[in-house]
Amino acid sequence: MTRFSVRPRRRLSLAAICVLIGSAGTGAQAPTQQASRAPVSSPLFSAEDAIDVNTYAIADMTDDGRWLALTQAVRRDGFGIEYRHDGDPTYVHPALVRLWAVDARTGQRQPIFADKRSARGMRWSPDGSQLAMLLWNGDTYEPAVWTRATGKIATLKLPAGKYAAEASDLRWNGAGSQLVVAVHTAEWRKKARDTFAAITNGPVFVQSSKDPFLAWDDLRRMGNRRSVAAVDVKTGAYHELVPETMLGAYTVAEDGSTVAYTEDQTKKTDYDGGGNDGRLLARSLTGGATRTLLASTKGTNVVWSEDGKRYAYSKDGRVYVASLADSAVRLIAGPAEAVKGAPVTPPDTSTAGRAKARLERFTASRFSPHGDALLVSNGEGQWIVDLGTNARELAIAANDSNPTMPRVAYAAWSDDGSKVYFTSASRTKWERGVVRYDRATKRLDQLVKDGRTYGGLRLSKDGSAAFLTVTEGNRPGDLYAANGDLSNLHRIVESNPQLASKRFGPTELMSYLDADGHSKYAVMHYPANYEKGKAYPTVFIVYEDFFDDTFDVAANVLAANGYLVVKPSVDFETGFPGEAWLKGVTGAANKLIEMGVADSAKLGVQGTSYGGYATNLLITQTNRFKAAINISGKVDLISFYTDSPRLGVRNITAAERQQDRIGSTMWQQPQKYEAHSAILYADRITTPLLLITGQQDSNVPEINSREMYYALRRLGKEVVWVSYANGGHGGGVASAEDFLDEYKRMVEWYDAKLKKKAADKTATDDR
Repeated sequence: MTRFSVRPRRRLSLAAICVLIGSAGTGAQAPTQQASRAPVSSPLFSAEDAIDVNTYAIADMTDDGRWLALTQAVRRDGFGIEYRHDGDPTYVHPALVRLWAVDARTGQRQPIFADKRSARGMRWSPDGSQLAMLLWNGDTYEPAVWTRATGKIATLKLPAGKYAAEASDLRWNGAGSQLVVAVHTAEWRKKARDTFAAITNGPVFVQSSKDPFLAWDDLRRMGNRRSVAAVDVKTGAYHELVPETMLGAYTVAEDGSTVAYTEDQTKKTDYDGGGNDGRLLARSLTGGATRTLLASTKGTNVVWSEDGKRYAYSKDGRVYVASLADSAVRLIAGPAEAVKGAPVTPPDTSTAGRAKARLERFTASRFSPHGDALLVSNGEGQWIVDLGTNARELAIAANDSNPTMPRVAYAAWSDDGSKVYFTSASRTKWERGVVRYDRATKRLDQLVKDGRTYGGLRLSKDGSAAFLTVTEGNRPGDLYAANGDLSNLHRIVESNPQLASKRFGPTELMSYLDADGHSKYAVMHYPANYEKGKAYPTVFIVYEDFFDDTFDVAANVLAANGYLVVKPSVDFETGFPGEAWLKGVTGAANKLIEMGVADSAKLGVQGTSYGGYATNLLITQTNRFKAAINISGKVDLISFYTDSPRLGVRNITAAERQQDRIGSTMWQQPQKYEAHSAILYADRITTPLLLITGQQDSNVPEINSREMYYALRRLGKEVVWVSYANGGHGGGVASAEDFLDEYKRMVEWYDAKLKKKAADKTATDDR
């Protein structure tokens, strides 16, 4: 993806951070939750608590690190999405946030608004005197600028018939005099809305296989028809940088000389997984012709330097670097290109040959702040390439196929380019932290390592101080400040102090063997009132792999109601994915029963989306579960295969080669689609099933899940179907009332099925 950047990322100065670090221990001056209701008296976590959980984030920092733009979002304010508008490129769901300017020297905060507002895209001006944002006016987002000295905010009006595009971000030019924004026209908006209305309401809607694009695919692509403009903050003067076109990612050079952008040139809907195609163009803003940098971006990953003058791209395992200043393209990593006319050497398909080829394939990651080095990755790890000498050094080893090596991810790069930070996480235990590679000494230092999770690292300009998010297991994250080496780590914002009074059960990482003898992991949430030596009714939450002890609302609500909640991992085999949950979930159940913590007669299972599909398929293969809940999960892979038109070809590619892992088309292997459609084996289900759907779900249409209700009712099985009229994917997600209702029904379902006295077991119960 092209990096969306006009200016370098802002970093904190040492002077600005020192005082903040010194006072961060108390957090007395940090923003705190705004009380909006009387506290809940129960010490146990509930769904009511979940809708008032806060998420704090640093939206942006000034270049000198003196000022922060801090947002607070609450789950309650995220409701209200009109799921009927899924696929409408003109629809915007405004999300309310509280917004503050925080003085990093004193910790004092200043509210930008007296109340919650729908604002996004916050960016400080280069001198830190103004904060730009996109502000909702009730119909569209408008560019707006808040002046720190006066506390006043001014909106910037675009010319008549133009408005900030629904998916636009906001950027300052290098001089801090203009804001850059993507623009739609009123004419485009009317056409897009009319098209959406015709598709959804008719009265007549006609499609033909001779059309180059699926209708919903074509409508989605309409959102890319936009222009790019700069608006003068003082005068409001409007200057078009890129005329209206099928615009993808764009990057404006820091000095304002050039804008580079991707122009979509896809010819038709792609069923083969190749993705969209585009041309990478560079347009001079000071005069001169637009030139083509890449004739095709299909299968290509493009990254830009922070000044917008250099770019790198990876394709077919090779990484190239180029500059806007000339037309030369240089290969810096990956296998040598074949010489035209030279004999082609057949690939080595042996195990050793494939392993060697994998290590020779690289992907571009990001430039150093000054654009003189590039981070690239391959099967061995993350490498730094010096663009002056082409010398390549291994910064940190990583191998996704080696379970003994930690997972690593890029976190930050010091402004002088001398040090690179990575997050690191063990794959065998809850041990996570941050490491730093020093290019001068070639040394990798572990800066911090414990059971917490670290993310969102931002560095001061001189690299001596940092902000980051630190998350205790199974809790929302908090904001911390530290020295550049992450010593003197202090919390500066406690995001959810109200949760300190809540009683959560302990969490644990459990290892077990699946039915094939493969070692797997499961995350365990013990009941809030856990007593050692007692066996508990147990609910399995299923999907694919689970490992980290992240904050999980469903797990915590169930644990608060006396359930052991377990999230097991599974192994998939392409062509036979349905066996994964039978082998993995039952293997985890066996281990828990052996441990004495799970009651074998009181096992439940549930999942959402793909997890709901897994749940329904699992209970056709075993009678061990006494209750099950399928939330927005398909039950008929055959009808789902070409359904859900608002997703374009997603369901087809998912089945053939992505998440569903069937590995073929339905016409090549129809028996596999049959084998993985739970509806065709509904007669085998003995587990009472609760189905939860949203009528407006365009991801897994309710019509697919409802097949199971009518089938089980016809077969005389126990089934309950809960449909939320305004709900989308996940069922009761449209309002707080629906959300609370869904969780109430979930708990009541398990209470009725798993907490009553178990009947005598029979030999078939453990199938």
